[in-house]
Amino acid sequence: MNTRKKSQGAEGFTLIELMVVVAVVAILAAIAIPQYLTYQTSSFDSRAVSDLRNAANAQEAYFLTVGGYLSCANAVCDSGLPNFRRSATVDINMTANNGIGSPTFLGVASSTRGARTFTWDSSSGGLAYPQ
Repeated sequence: MNTRKKSQGAEGFTLIELMVVVAVVAILAAIAIPQYLTYQTSSFDSRAVSDLRNAANAQEAYFLTVGGYLSCANAVCDSGLPNFRRSATVDINMTANNGIGSPTFLGVASSTRGARTFTWDSSSGGLAYPQ
């Protein structure tokens, strides 16, 4: 039979050590979480820009087929513009001007989880980034 005693305090961490680890984790989280949220918002804005570019290309394909641009928003754009697939978080609105002169269209897109709204104006050459 073993009669040796275990030494006191050798089997775990002290309260101070645990508090220091928790404090370090809290500081790292306080730095990392805002950076992650900024990155996430930026990625949703990029998705809105991508969908707007795709919608503009689909508008041009629609124009070649029909002879005019399509005024549409969200689900109508999804079904009306050829080969256009809108992302779930993106709201898009296309306004056509098929009247006198050159036909043009104006597209506006934003993500419900993004921070910016983007505009595509066919009469002025394309995408206008917000300031």
